Amino acid sequence: MTIAALDAALTHGLNALAGGGAWPDGLAVAITRGGIPLMVLAVAARWWAATDRRRERHVAVACGLSFLGGLLLNQAVLLAVSRVRPYDAGVTHLLIDRSTDPSFPSDHATAGFAIAACLALRRLYPRAALFGGAALAVALSRVYVGTHYFGDILGGAATACLAAMLVTLAYRPDTRLDRLVTGIF
Repeated sequence: MTIAALDAALTHGLNALAGGGAWPDGLAVAITRGGIPLMVLAVAARWWAATDRRRERHVAVACGLSFLGGLLLNQAVLLAVSRVRPYDAGVTHLLIDRSTDPSFPSDHATAGFAIAACLALRRLYPRAALFGGAALAVALSRVYVGTHYFGDILGGAATACLAAMLVTLAYRPDTRLDRLVTGIF
């Protein structure tokens, strides 16, 4: 079995569960629609942390930069790889509205895993694990609702990790820029 066939089979297997009940379908749709906004709000809320505010603000900015950097990397990948959505290839049935952009890599997976990777690279392991779990739930929901292949999720996780590593190298704590940005409000 080729990697593409395995990817399609795994994707079809998870998506085959969709449509089996209102509760699991509703939960998957809610996660796919609201998971990333809730993660962003949770990161942004740390701006007003009661303790170690400067570090928390640095982490919030770094998470935002990782998120945006990952999505920017995705746009470059989309230009090179124009993968058809699994529902257009007859692999899945769709529970949400169709998307007009190519399937690979998943922007949702990138966004969620960028935050988790950024937190892990800053050694905030319990928080990274929590956000990693949330990112995984969002990513799997994207396969469940029929809009992505598993491979798209892996591609999104890869661009997320790359973006988080680049941000870690470029945006350092306690630099002039960091003091300026984290001193707002």
